[in-house]
Amino acid sequence: MEMTLDIDDALMKRLREEATRRKTSLSDIVEASLRRILAERSPIAAPPETPPPLPAWHGGELLVDITNRDELYRVIEEE
Repeated sequence: MEMTLDIDDALMKRLREEATRRKTSLSDIVEASLRRILAERSPIAAPPETPPPLPAWHGGELLVDITNRDELYRVIEEE
């Protein structure tokens, strides 16, 4: 199967040098590299088992009891 890839110039230069050194084609180098990556069978970015804990901080004392409607309205009207 034929495919077009965009490869960084510096990386392409290294690939050509490696193919020449190994006396093989660029296609063979790329294919071997892809096979090696796929053989690892490890996900590239596995999600963590459990999410990290959320940050917590002490915000001070409550200014109003939000379950007390009258007190809540009083504080809102004062501001």
